[in-house]
Amino acid sequence: MSDHQVTTPSFDAEELRKKYEKEKSKRLRRDGEGQYMEAAGEFEDFVKDPYVKAPLERDPVTEDVEVAIIGAGFGGLITAIKLRKAGVKSFRMIDEAGDFGGTWYYNRYPGIRCDIESLVYLPYLEEIGIRPKEHYAHGAEIYAHCQTLGRHFDLYKHALFETKATNLAWDEELSRWIIKTSRGDVIRARFVTVSQGPLSKVKLPGIPGIKRFKGKMFHSSRWDYGYTGGDTNGGLVNLATKKVGIIGTGATAVQIIPIAADYAKELYVFQRTPTAVDVRNNRPIDPDWYESLPKGWQQDRMNNFLALLSHKQQDTDLVHDQWTDYWKRIAVLAKEKKQAGSDEDPLAIMQQVDYQKMEELRARIDDVVDDPETAEKLKPWYNYLCKRPLFSDNYLEAFNKPNVFLVDTDGAGVTEITEKGVVANGREYELDCLIFATGFDVAAAAYKVGGYDVVGREGLHIDDKWSNNLKTVHGTQLHGFPNFHIVGGFLQGTTAFNFMHALDIQAEHAVDLIAKCINENIASMEVTSDAEDRWVQQMEENHNMGIQRYFEECTPGFLNNEGDTESKPSFLGGNFGGGTTEYERIIRNWRKECVEDDTAMTRLE
Repeated sequence: MSDHQVTTPSFDAEELRKKYEKEKSKRLRRDGEGQYMEAAGEFEDFVKDPYVKAPLERDPVTEDVEVAIIGAGFGGLITAIKLRKAGVKSFRMIDEAGDFGGTWYYNRYPGIRCDIESLVYLPYLEEIGIRPKEHYAHGAEIYAHCQTLGRHFDLYKHALFETKATNLAWDEELSRWIIKTSRGDVIRARFVTVSQGPLSKVKLPGIPGIKRFKGKMFHSSRWDYGYTGGDTNGGLVNLATKKVGIIGTGATAVQIIPIAADYAKELYVFQRTPTAVDVRNNRPIDPDWYESLPKGWQQDRMNNFLALLSHKQQDTDLVHDQWTDYWKRIAVLAKEKKQAGSDEDPLAIMQQVDYQKMEELRARIDDVVDDPETAEKLKPWYNYLCKRPLFSDNYLEAFNKPNVFLVDTDGAGVTEITEKGVVANGREYELDCLIFATGFDVAAAAYKVGGYDVVGREGLHIDDKWSNNLKTVHGTQLHGFPNFHIVGGFLQGTTAFNFMHALDIQAEHAVDLIAKCINENIASMEVTSDAEDRWVQQMEENHNMGIQRYFEECTPGFLNNEGDTESKPSFLGGNFGGGTTEYERIIRNWRKECVEDDTAMTRLE
C-alpha cells in the first residue's frame, strides 16, 4: 500500500458524466450476456474437480429423511447447523464437490481472499471459539473454516460428497420429494432446501478460437497447480519460463495478478474495462483485543455492518473499513444537506459522493503506478458501485514490475484466440499459458447452477413455472412446490455485500418453517398463488427506480446484465427494493402473522 496521502482534485460533475457515458458506449455489445459460454459439453473439462485424486466409491443410498439439503457450501452448512439447533436430526446433504465449502472448495487460486471482514463473514466464530488470523481472511483459511463447521456440528455423517443431484420431484401421494442423484441414490425427503450460490456457475468468454489454443488453459476457479507449482500463497515456480496471459480484471484477477507477477517470465493482463481498486489495509487480528470482545459481539458486528450499508444511522462503526466509509460519506452529506434546508434527491447526494470517491481512486493510481501511460489506462470511468468495489494492497503495484504488461483494449476486449496465443488490438500475443478470470453466472437460479430438474405438484417443471414471469414469495418459496425452500435466493429475495448475512436470514426462515411443520404434524406447506401475487406487488411498490437508473447508466457488467436492463432488471434491481434489514423484518413478521393465511397446509393422518 502506498504511504503517500492522496489529495482529491476538484472535478466537474457534468464532464465526468459525459466521460462515463462515452466509456460505457465503447463497451456495449449486441450479444450482451451471450458473449459468455457455459462450461458444459465440449467445455466441461474447464469445471472438472482437480482436487479429487481418487474418486469416491460407494453403493447407492436409498433412504427416507426429513430434510434434503442440496448444496454444502455456506448456505447448506448454515441450514444444516440451524436444523440441528432446532432439534432436527434427520437430514441429508448432497454436493458434487469432494468436501464442504462450495465456492471456497473450488476456488483455490493464488492470492484468494475475501473482501468482507472475516469477523462478519465467517459464521459461528464466537460459538466454536476460533480467531481468524487477519481482518480479511485468506481463501485457505475460509475453506478450513467450512471443514471446521462440518466437524464441530457433526455434519460429515450427513453428507454425500462427489454426488450430483439430478432430479427433484414431488410425490403427492407420499408428500415427499424424491431426489435422484448421479450415483443412483434415491432419497425421499419431506422437505428440500437448495443452496447453489451466485459464485458457482462458471462463465467462459465466447472468444472465437478458444479450442484452438495449444498451450495450457484453465479457468481461475479450477487452478492447475500441477502446471504452475505452488499453492494459494504463491510459489508458482513453474511459471519462471512461461509467458502467461490472464483475461479478466475483476475481483479474481485483482488477487491473482500480484502473485503471478512475482513468478511468471512475462505476464500479460488483457483488460477490457479497468477496475476500481481501493486499499484493503489488511492486518493481523490482535489476540488480546479479540479475547476482550463481549458475548454476542459477532451478531452485533454483523448487524452494525449491514445497517451502515443500508443507510441506517449507527452510533459507531464497528468494522470501519472502505465499505462503511463510502456509505458513511453519503449519510454525512445527506445530513449536511438536510441541516442546510436542502431537499436534494438522495440519488443526487449519492452521485456527488460517488464522483468524489472515484476521483480519489483515480488519483491513487497516479500515486502508485510509475508509468503515466499505464496509470491512465488503469483508470476506471464509471460509478463506484457499477462493479463490485475491490480492495488490494498490491494490485496496482504489480504494474510497476518489468515483466508485467497491461494490454488495454479500450473496451473492445480480446478478439481471437489462436494456436499460439491471444489477439488483441490487432496483434497476436504468443503465450504458454492462458487463464480465464471471467467469473460466474451470478444471476442463475439455484437449479440452473446445480444442473438438476425440479418438478412440483402435477408434474409442473420449474422452467414452466417461470416461463412467463418470475413469481415467488420472498424469493424463497413457490406455489406448486410444497416444502421447497431456496436459501440464498436473491431473485425477488435479498442479497447483501456480506452475502453471509443474507444466507443466515433465509436459512433461519426455512428452518423455522420446517420446524413448525414437524412440531405441528403438518405434512406439506405450500404458498398460495395469491401470496405470490401480493409479494410481486410488494416488490413493485418497493422497487427503487433510482437504483435501477443508476445501473442502467453503468458500464456493462454482471450487475446490469452487460448493459441490458430492458429484457430483465439489473442484478440488484431484481431484489426486494426495501433493503436487507427491511426484508428480514418482513419475513420474520410473515412467519409470525401471515403464514396461516398465505399457505395451504395438509396435516399428517
